Amino acid sequence: MGKRMLPIAELNLGFNDAENYKKPENVELFNKIFIESTFLEKIKQPSTYFIVGEKGTGKTAYAVYFVNNFVNDSVGSLEFIRETDYQKFIALKKQNHLGLSDFTSIWKVIIYLIVSEKIAKSESEDSLFKSKKFAVLQKAIDEYYAAAFSPEILQALNFVEKSKMAADIITKHMKMTGEKVKENQFTYGRFQTNLFFIQKHFEDAISSIKLTKNQILFIDGIDIRPRNVPFEEYLECIKGLANAVWSLNNDFFARSQSKKKIKIMLLLRPDIYSLLGLQNQNNKLRDNGVLLNWITTFKDFDRSQLFLLVDRLLNAQQPFYNYPGECWNYYFPYKVLNSATGKITDNAFISFLRFSYYKPRDFVSMLDILRLLYISRNTNSPVQAFRKSDFDALEFRKEYSEYLLSEIKDQILFYYSEEEYQVFYNYFRFLEGKIDFSYAEFLESYNKYIQSLNESSTPLPKYLNNGDVFLQFLYDNNIIAYIEKAGSEAFIRWCFRERSYTNINPKVAKDSRYTIHYGLFKGLNLGKKTTVSSERASTRSQHKKRYGYNRRK
Repeated sequence: MGKRMLPIAELNLGFNDAENYKKPENVELFNKIFIESTFLEKIKQPSTYFIVGEKGTGKTAYAVYFVNNFVNDSVGSLEFIRETDYQKFIALKKQNHLGLSDFTSIWKVIIYLIVSEKIAKSESEDSLFKSKKFAVLQKAIDEYYAAAFSPEILQALNFVEKSKMAADIITKHMKMTGEKVKENQFTYGRFQTNLFFIQKHFEDAISSIKLTKNQILFIDGIDIRPRNVPFEEYLECIKGLANAVWSLNNDFFARSQSKKKIKIMLLLRPDIYSLLGLQNQNNKLRDNGVLLNWITTFKDFDRSQLFLLVDRLLNAQQPFYNYPGECWNYYFPYKVLNSATGKITDNAFISFLRFSYYKPRDFVSMLDILRLLYISRNTNSPVQAFRKSDFDALEFRKEYSEYLLSEIKDQILFYYSEEEYQVFYNYFRFLEGKIDFSYAEFLESYNKYIQSLNESSTPLPKYLNNGDVFLQFLYDNNIIAYIEKAGSEAFIRWCFRERSYTNINPKVAKDSRYTIHYGLFKGLNLGKKTTVSSERASTRSQHKKRYGYNRRK
């Protein structure tokens, strides 16, 4: 097999959650495995404010890259919205009777406060002390926090919550410089007035600085809604955040006289981006966002960014240089079925594509499951490569299917309760083992399930309002695809594949045929309960018989 690579047991496949790569001990590994993709070039552009992608497509990883490295003269920082942040927002809303515009103003002050602290830590003292206004503001912040401010959203919210105290302290330090300030203008009952005063002085202070480095603040954690935070209140909070980010980037930071700029970037799932209520959202996504889409074709897989990323993960830790593709082919030397020709000629990577949603996290998960199962079975084995039987093994299919279902569960729980997720999961028993089905067969299974739920007095979640709503729900979550016929050809249309800058929310076709994702068969208990190899043969046979094609695309 040529070169000797690291034993499988010694491979370090990193983390599923890129936040771990912020830790100093993991930075070196992250920089080794990171690839500078076309997505990175778009993120670097001054007018890019949104990183949009499904869970597991690498949004946090790109932010971490800017945190760990000095890219384009830019200092990157990453802040996460936590459960306590939402709770504080809700408390502020009730206490001060706030609306959406107030939430926008609060977020502006929070962002100004965090950015100011980042500037104070990254710019030279000479640069900062040339600005009297910024020096005054920093002294006020130091007094308020007793010189212990940590640039986190929750701490910044405390500054907003006690807006009268904060405004009074800023005023005191302004007076110490001889600046004239109106007396007694702040009261506990004038939250909005106090907030506007604070916002104005942050803007004056930041505008007065000539930055020597660009500043990029990434805000993450938006796609996690705490269970005890009502959806409508969560949505109001993030709408305010999105409006604040858009306004700051376009109306304030971009117009700064400083040659170096500040920008704020939001990390969002596509469905959440659609909820923000931004005007001309498709144009904003195309002009001011980057859509993380790792789609490739079977034919061109070895030139795709996804393949290069996975190969780099294996290659970066080797003791010597390897050409692109060498590491992958070393660890996965076998071939798989080419469904178009019926011959065993395809690279093993094709089977990974079939079972994935074309996301980096899916591949890392598959590799890690295979590695752990290999170690458990081959402790002293001299063979240091995976076999097709490892990928076909029931243990692997089950574990990987559970991973995919856990990802889907997280997405559904963003909108629904644990009980409503269980209602979704129980539906698949009514498909009676089918892995593909017609529209009529779907409606039949749906109607039987609704009848069963009504008989047991189970409340119906909104996604079960009618058959077409549920069909779209299954499509949105990439559980099913619809099959489109074009003459003698047929194409499988997945939501994640159809999504684009101009079509952020693809619609499912009605009166079509539908198929369940390969990777979910085991988790949903679908297909014939036989060996994996016979199940796959049965699957191919069904598709060939019904559509005149195999599930190639």
